[in-house]
Amino acid sequence: MSKRTLAILAAIGATGIYGLNHTIAKGVMPSYVGAFGFVMLRVIGATSLFWAISIFGPKEKIDKKDYLRMLVCAILGMGVNMLVFFKGLSLSTPINSAVLVTTTPIIVLIMSSLLIKEKITKRKVSGIFIGLIGALGLILFGTEIRQDAPNIPLGNFLILMNSVFYGTYLILAKILISKYHPFTFMKWLFSLGILICLPFGYQEFMEIKWSLLPFDMIWRIVFVIIGTTFCTYLFNIFALTQLKASTLSAFVYVQPLIGILFAIAVGKDSLTLIKVLAAAMVLVGVYLSSKKVRP
Repeated sequence: MSKRTLAILAAIGATGIYGLNHTIAKGVMPSYVGAFGFVMLRVIGATSLFWAISIFGPKEKIDKKDYLRMLVCAILGMGVNMLVFFKGLSLSTPINSAVLVTTTPIIVLIMSSLLIKEKITKRKVSGIFIGLIGALGLILFGTEIRQDAPNIPLGNFLILMNSVFYGTYLILAKILISKYHPFTFMKWLFSLGILICLPFGYQEFMEIKWSLLPFDMIWRIVFVIIGTTFCTYLFNIFALTQLKASTLSAFVYVQPLIGILFAIAVGKDSLTLIKVLAAAMVLVGVYLSSKKVRP
């Protein structure tokens, strides 16, 4: 099997894990672990794993001039991003979450225009408009009465903000990713993530009743730490060694499909007309905004 084929499988694996995560992580919150406490588990677990595998990578020191950029990347990518996503997921539904996270390419396009002055064509502007209308449709009209989703509009808004923070992180991290080995980059970012998330998640983390956690919750927590956090970063890093970034980003289209099918299959969510229309608009928007223009 060629390395390119393995890279494609790795990209599919990462996207598949993300798709399953919306339902699996949702099952833990808020009955067993609070959203911010769950984030603490995630960053502590991932930090331990990245430090463990860093012994197989090069020994690198972070340049002093990169300290500030590293801190900002950690705040956006391993701090605020995770906090708003898990809080949003705890308030909303798996399908809403799976749809809204696909707005990330649109957010990256907008932030690239603002931060690095990347030119946006009329077609991309149309894509941004259509995609954001779909996202706003879910936020404003995707209301349901569900015991496990106490504030769907607010949850949807927080999930959308997750895309904003993560998209900005991707742009700012580009220089660091090309300068440092992935193991070095990730172990320090996640270490900073612990300090950033600690004030928000400490109380909920300490309130976890470990002795009362059923096995169903334990495997979900392990899945989020090892699968959603640790493995997806490794899979995407390997995929980028063989695939273009634009090719890898196209796999985002698969995530809502997996997320929606899995949520419905296990009976944790259901489709509504608003969700179908919003998902269609978001995907059309992402397609138009990310499609390359042929010269």
